[in-house]
Amino acid sequence: MNADQVQIINDLKSSIVLLIAKLEREKEEQFRIKNSNQELQKKVNMHEAKINDLEQKYSNLKIAKSLIAEGGDIHEAKVKVNRIVREIDKCIALLNR
Repeated sequence: MNADQVQIINDLKSSIVLLIAKLEREKEEQFRIKNSNQELQKKVNMHEAKINDLEQKYSNLKIAKSLIAEGGDIHEAKVKVNRIVREIDKCIALLNR
């Protein structure tokens, strides 16, 4: 082998070593990003559950407020209660399927 061929082989080895090092760094970064993504997804799910809970509480509060409103229409309150009972019955029917 002549000196030029040896130099090309050495340069190629150096390039391969650098590429392998870069590949390892990229793998580590990908792992870190995946972990971060999973944690953020858990937070999103937790916040969505909290929002759903608060929406349900707000809905219940509106219903309760309409039922105990001073001088409120008794007929309207009965209609709302009947609507709620029908919704509950539908849910029970779905669960029994």
